[in-house]
Amino acid sequence: MALFRQLRRWVRLYARSLLTLPDDLTEAKILTAKALINQIAERGLLLDIQEAEFRVFSQFGEDGILQYLIRQARIHKELHTFVEFGVESYTEANTRFLLVNDNWRGLIMDGDSDNIAKVKESPIYWRHGLIAVAAFINADNINQLIGDAGLRGEIGILSIDIDGNDYWVWDRITIVNPSIVVAEYNSVFGPRHAVTVPYDPTFVRGKAHYSNLYWGCSLKALEILGDRKGYALVGSNSAGNNAFFVRRDCIYGLRPLKAEEAYVESQFRESRERTGELTFLRGADRLNEIKDLDVCDVLTGKIVKIRDIPNI
Repeated sequence: MALFRQLRRWVRLYARSLLTLPDDLTEAKILTAKALINQIAERGLLLDIQEAEFRVFSQFGEDGILQYLIRQARIHKELHTFVEFGVESYTEANTRFLLVNDNWRGLIMDGDSDNIAKVKESPIYWRHGLIAVAAFINADNINQLIGDAGLRGEIGILSIDIDGNDYWVWDRITIVNPSIVVAEYNSVFGPRHAVTVPYDPTFVRGKAHYSNLYWGCSLKALEILGDRKGYALVGSNSAGNNAFFVRRDCIYGLRPLKAEEAYVESQFRESRERTGELTFLRGADRLNEIKDLDVCDVLTGKIVKIRDIPNI
């Protein structure tokens, strides 16, 4: 009987340790990240922002890149505010490390109300200055949504990831003036042509085309839009899905790049067949799968078939 009681006690202690394991792992990752931040800072200006990559909460290396750019852009504490949309449940996000480690505050939005409910039920919501809003974002409502959350004027970071109207939404944003913009691009469209899916306020990636490859815009389209809005493209992450822009009055030695220089072809294989099963297409095969679909040339405003674009 004594042995049974001792065994039961050990089981309870083990179960309790499992419950705290995720928090312990997160704390260890944050401590490691702080050391990396200091090491990167000691190196000064980097030749390539990918050299600053590390991941705590971001999907790829965005956490490290943002820490580096924030320092280089000299963003003051009073501007430690962000807007990020397309966050899903916010477990993987570009701004979560800033919220948890650096005590930034900000607005997150997602089109799925269940995702936002999960955020609000999490301890992160009461521990930090976070506003979470469930909304299907398009170019027509974005300024209203941000303004209704109480944000306007100068902010530190804007992060855009909605797998669809990303170009059109950033183009329309005027209510905030971020120092840094992170915007997702579709590397399937290549580095040379400034194209985006035509604007559709109801666009949903999974419904637009069975392949899951038809969404968003090219890096060249973002470069041109950023330049018009007063931003310089300073690089992409090594995964080839996120581009980073710094407002020109905050650039302080960072080197502006053309899309052809910053472009990285993504290696992840998320294409699907009509049944929804993964097909693992890569390279030119991905573009070939959507060649008969329309894109908008942002320089001319014309709608063209992908197959009719030379050397795409």
